[in-house]
Amino acid sequence: MQLDEVKWGIIGCGDVTEIKSGPPLYKLEHSNLVAVMRRDAEKAADYARRHNVRKWYSNANELINDPEVNAVYVATPPSTHAEYAIQAMKAGKVAYVEKPMAKNYAECLEMIKVSEETGMPLFTAYYRRALPKFLKAKEIVDSGALGEILTVNLQLYKEAIEKNQSPEEMHWHVFPEIAGAGYFYDLASHQFDFLDFVFGPIQSVTGQAANRAGYYPAEDTVSASFDFESGVTGSGNWSFVVEKATERDTIEIIGTEGKISLPCFAAGNLILENSDGKLEFPFEKPDHVAGGLIQLIIDELRGSGKCPGTGISGARTSWVLEEIVKGYYQ
Repeated sequence: MQLDEVKWGIIGCGDVTEIKSGPPLYKLEHSNLVAVMRRDAEKAADYARRHNVRKWYSNANELINDPEVNAVYVATPPSTHAEYAIQAMKAGKVAYVEKPMAKNYAECLEMIKVSEETGMPLFTAYYRRALPKFLKAKEIVDSGALGEILTVNLQLYKEAIEKNQSPEEMHWHVFPEIAGAGYFYDLASHQFDFLDFVFGPIQSVTGQAANRAGYYPAEDTVSASFDFESGVTGSGNWSFVVEKATERDTIEIIGTEGKISLPCFAAGNLILENSDGKLEFPFEKPDHVAGGLIQLIIDELRGSGKCPGTGISGARTSWVLEEIVKGYYQ
């Protein structure tokens, strides 16, 4: 399909849409945010007022069936991603879905099936595929500056903010019936999607997941080993219940002639180390981190480019995540 102007509707205009992803929908050329939806009508109206959006709804079906809307951004928790994306595509609308793509891999496959049947494009919100720091990392790998890539290593340790919270105070990210799993799905999904962007699909993966602190139902500590179709191997460790002083966030890509390291979430430089020494590449965080990816979506829908964050790639990441934690949920 080809659109002259992308006219967006947001389902779930919560915190994630305030700065990260909402403003680009109306700030970028050939793009306009025409409607928003939230189940709380007062909050929907407030969002619309603050972002100068003409229409708001408290019912998702009404937004999906709004004839002015031709693209739907699903920014709800993962438990409803598939439902709303499928409804949107069946209504003839483009679907752009927050990550992880769905609550489980089976839902991802159903979303892809509907996209193929309806001819409606399906995109996932893994915006690191368009951020300069991560594009630079891919450029260095592709240039051969690291030699033959041997292995990658992921480490992510986060403080347990739930330590003194009651279940009613905890974020939905720690309840598997809503999030699919725990913080691992929310955060490691970005890491694995980036690696998919650089190295292609993972062909085999094994993992272990456990709940060590007992603060909430989901897993809180995870380890994994994985192999890419391209021959690169990898490993990772995650824990979301550490003390603040031991937090860590790093992606390492190691080759025969050097390595690069960069944080996935925290502020920090991309570092290249080889026989010539250490070189740091600083990058400023953009005002709206999802803006670059949204621009690529707009370009594709207008027939002038291609967006790398598709339903196909998003589903691959969901498969990897599910394989790693499935033992915990069996």
